[in-house]
Amino acid sequence: MTHNIILCVDDDSINLLLLQSTLQEDYSLIFARNGADALTMAESQLPALILLDVNMPDMTGFEVAHHLKLNPKTKHIPIIFVTSLLDEGDEELGFDVGGVDYITKPISPAIVRARVRTHLSLVSASQLEASYRDAIYMLGEAGHYNDSDTGVHIWRMAAYCYALALAAGWKKGRAKLLEMAAPMHDMGKIGTPDAILKKPDKLTPEEWLIMREHSRMGHDILKKSNAPVFKLAAEIALNHHERWDGTGYPNGLAGEAIPESARIVAIADVFDALSMRRPYKEAWPMERILPTLLELSESHLDKRLVTIFIDIMPDILKIKDDWDSRSPLDNFVR
Repeated sequence: MTHNIILCVDDDSINLLLLQSTLQEDYSLIFARNGADALTMAESQLPALILLDVNMPDMTGFEVAHHLKLNPKTKHIPIIFVTSLLDEGDEELGFDVGGVDYITKPISPAIVRARVRTHLSLVSASQLEASYRDAIYMLGEAGHYNDSDTGVHIWRMAAYCYALALAAGWKKGRAKLLEMAAPMHDMGKIGTPDAILKKPDKLTPEEWLIMREHSRMGHDILKKSNAPVFKLAAEIALNHHERWDGTGYPNGLAGEAIPESARIVAIADVFDALSMRRPYKEAWPMERILPTLLELSESHLDKRLVTIFIDIMPDILKIKDDWDSRSPLDNFVR
C-alpha cells in the first residue's frame, strides 16, 4: 500500500469535491466515479485507504468491496463506506464484505478527518508489526545460519515457549511477545567462528570459552533496540544458558535470579533437541525424554516449569505434529 494515498469513490462530483476540500491538505487523493474505475485504480495505485460510496448505479459499494477483498493485491486495503444508508441490515452487510467503518452523509469534515486519521494509524501500526516480524525472522535465521541440521527448530521451539508461558500464568500478550523473541536466543552465534561452531570434535577449553561468548554477543546486539520484543530477546539471549543450580553461563545465576523468560526457553530448547532427529542422533521416544526432563529439573531446569510443561504435553505434541509440516516463513512471520 502507498502511504497517505486515499482513493475516494462516489458517482456524485459534489461529494467528491467535499472530500477533496476536507482532506487535500493532509493526504494525496485519487478519485473514481464508478465501481469499475475504483477497482482498476485500487489495483494500480494500492492506496492506503478507500472512502467508498455505497449507492452507485453501475456497481454498489458493497459489490466493489467484495471484489476488492477477492483480489490478493487489494484485499488488505481498509474500506470506509460513505453513505446515507442507515438501515441496520445495510450496515451489517458492509462489515460482512470487509468494511472497517461507516461515515454517514451529509458528511462532517471533522468526522471524516478523525476517522481517516484513526484508520491510517491502524494501518501504520500493522505495517510496523509486519516489519518487526520480518526482522525477527531474519535475525532468528542469522543466529542459526550455520546450524543446517536444525530445520524449523527455532520456530517450533518458540511455539512451545508460548504454550508453556500461558500455562505458567503469563498473560496472552506477554506470552506472544515471548514467542516472537525466543527465536533470537542464539543471535550471538553469528559472531562465533565457523571453525568452532562447525567443529565435529569436542571443543578444547579455549574454544569452549569462545563458544560461550555467544550469549553476551547476542545480548549486546539485541539490547540496542528499545522495542519490547527485542529487549525481551536480549534478556533471553544473555540468560538462556544459565542453570537452576548456578553452574551455567555467562553469569552463574541460580534459581529465580534467572529471568523466567530464559527458564522457559531453556526447557523448550532441551525438549526440541531431544525429540527431533539430528545427523548425530535419532529422535528420542517420549518414555526417555520425560525422565530426562525430570532429571534435569534437579540441576539444570526450573522444576516448577518442567512439571507444568509435562502437564501440557498433549498440547506440546500437537504443536510438534503441526510444525513438522509447516514452513517457518509462511506460518511464523506472516
